[in-house]
Amino acid sequence: MARSMTVPNGADGRHGAPPTDDGASVVDSAGAPVPLDEIVARASTATRPVVLIDGRSGTGKTTLAGSLAGELGAEVVHLDDVYPGWDGLRAASDAVVQEVLAVPDATGRPRWRRWDWATGLPAEWHVVDVTRPLVVEGCGALSRGSAPLATLRVWLDGDDAVRKARALARDGATFAREWDRWAAEERAFIAAEDPRSLADVVLRLP
Repeated sequence: MARSMTVPNGADGRHGAPPTDDGASVVDSAGAPVPLDEIVARASTATRPVVLIDGRSGTGKTTLAGSLAGELGAEVVHLDDVYPGWDGLRAASDAVVQEVLAVPDATGRPRWRRWDWATGLPAEWHVVDVTRPLVVEGCGALSRGSAPLATLRVWLDGDDAVRKARALARDGATFAREWDRWAAEERAFIAAEDPRSLADVVLRLP
């Protein structure tokens, strides 16, 4: 059963922007601090920790990913860098399973392809370092296909109005124009995969 906690203000930056603050300080539903070490310990039950952080836009995924990656010494894959456009959430989710978390074999190593938002075209490939822990963050990271491949599965909740205000303050007019389109992508993915039910840990903005 997932433990329900809350995480105060963080940001998940579109197009893979790194967090701009000092990271997420986790608290439980009563507001009592929960050491980040506790989450790190849950992620570190395997030789190579693999953490999936999912949630809708504006819930603090990138900030939490940065905090955990700093503690774990992990590589981070931001799905904002992978989505092939505003209608590409499902494609990126499939790529997590088929490419990012793929088992290294004779055909090659795990990898992901960057989407160039400026040109609207696929760009270069990036190879995943299988010798380092890995954090994958973004809506679509946690699915029925990816869940068995992870050490720790995290879902981030957030009030809809707060999420939207934070996301639009972060990303401005471009995201404002596409908000409804992207929200439909999120809803379709959640309806199909129910990622919250797959999570080991549920966090929430206060």
